[in-house]
This record gives sequence, C-alpha cells and structure tokens, in this order.
Amino acid sequence: MPKQFLILIYCCLFLSATAQQDTSVFKYPIQMDTVVIMAARKGWDVKGFIRRVQTDTTFYKAFRSLHIVSFTATNDIKVLGKDDKVVASLYSHTKQTERKGCRGMQVLDEKTTGDFYKKNKEYNYYTAELYAYLFFTKGTICGEDDIVAGHMNEQGKGKLEKSKAELKQLIFNPGSHISGVPLMGDKAAIFDDNIARHYDFKLLSENYAGEDCYLFKVILKKGEEKSVVYNELSTWFRKSDYSIVARDYSLSYHTILYDFNVHMKVRTAPIGSKLLPTSIYYDGNWHVFTKRREKVKFTSIFNY
Repeated sequence: MPKQFLILIYCCLFLSATAQQDTSVFKYPIQMDTVVIMAARKGWDVKGFIRRVQTDTTFYKAFRSLHIVSFTATNDIKVLGKDDKVVASLYSHTKQTERKGCRGMQVLDEKTTGDFYKKNKEYNYYTAELYAYLFFTKGTICGEDDIVAGHMNEQGKGKLEKSKAELKQLIFNPGSHISGVPLMGDKAAIFDDNIARHYDFKLLSENYAGEDCYLFKVILKKGEEKSVVYNELSTWFRKSDYSIVARDYSLSYHTILYDFNVHMKVRTAPIGSKLLPTSIYYDGNWHVFTKRREKVKFTSIFNY
C-alpha cells in the first residue's frame, strides 16, 4: 500500500475497552494499512495476532524439522578481510539422509580457499565453527524430533553450546530476554515497555512470493541506535495459518568487550506436511575482546 494510506492506529481502537489493562498484549501504537484496518473492523482479532507474534514457534519448529528430513544443501561461506576482499572461503554441497529415525550427512563436493581450515582440519574461524555445528553432521545421529516445547531455552555445556543457545534466542525468539551475554541486559526484549518505546511498529497486508501475508515490521527510531539490539525486524506471516514464510533481521550492539553488526534473511516453504527452511543469508561483522575481528558472509540453500 502507498505510504499515504498508512495511518497511526492504536490497537485499543479495535479491541475491547479492557484490552488496555491486559499487560500480556503489546500496547504501543502500530501503523496499519487500509487492508488491515478493514479486516479489524470486520472482526479480525488484532489482539490475538500480536500475541501470536510474541509467542510464535513455527519458525523454530521449521529448523528443528531439518533434523528429521532428507535434503541437499549448498553452503557458501566467505571470510572477508580489511578491504572486504575474500581471504578464506568454503563452497560445498552436502546431502543429509534420514532413515528410520537416524540421519547422516555426506559431503558431495567441497572447495576451500585461504586459511579456512587449520592444519588439523579444524575450523580457523568461529563463525564457520558455529555454522558447522548448526548445519553439518558428523557420524550418525538418532532419536531426534521436531518438538518445540522445552527446547527453546535449553543450554548445553561448553562455550559453543551456550553460543548456540544465545543465537537461537536472537533468531527464533526475537524479543526474548537473552541471558548470559554481558552488558546486553534486556536490550533485545523489543516487546518490553522500556525497549518498545525506541521503535515504530507496522502491520501491513502484503503478498510475498505468491503467499497472502501479514507483514509485521519493527523499525528503530532515528537516534536510538545505542539503546537496543534489533535495528529492524520484518516478519511475513501466512494469513492462512500464521506460519512464518520469511524474516529479515538487522542487529547491532557495541560495548568495550564486544561489538557486532549482523544482517540476516531467512526464507521457508511448506514441504509436504512440514514448514522447512529454504534459504539463509547472513552478513556479519563482529569482534570479541582478545580475539580477531570476523567479517563473514554466508548463503545456505536447502533442497528437499
């Protein structure tokens, strides 16, 4: 919809009078386009949709489902130097085969440049190590499922397990309180009153890749960059079942101990009876005190 059709509407205009006292529902003003406004006037439950945005698990479930299906993947990882020239890279095709509750991965082809690997074939870059931890499989793994309950906040032992848990919160549950990251506090909790005031919020009706969707956008207000973690968060929810078909992120934060600036785009699609990731694009620049800065771009393409 053209910008001139966007008007500032408070959610309470479309809810019952008691909604203002319901602290479980997001209460900041949201810009809506005419399609959403008309749907709300006809009885569409804006209140319920905002609650769904806050509690969605379909996105996380889509990634957990990767553990119980067969697929091939294209993995393109590039490490950039000071002049944004590629100093190390990996390009590979992998195939995961799932059979009788067990999965294993085969590397179909692989090409690396620079010092992507150490001499012992370990990863020379932390981002690459984390990527492998999330998407590559060693040996045979059995007994997995795509059940979400009880897994979102779990943390294993070891630095990599803790980093994975923190990353999982930022990607799959934006707006949550991220524990274990020093000096961040609750700055990632975009739906909390003290953080939400730094943002503008939009709810639009939009067609995305042939799907009729609601687009929920979280946009940082000008001059508030140092107050929060998410600069922008856009999520496309399929109207038919409210599953997430696409999500774009922009995150950054700076402290004396670490800094990061990350952009991500994730796409999903219904495959059979499941919602599964089809592509991930990542562009990240981060640095931790005592470690070298890493600027990495990667693209993952999944085929089922």
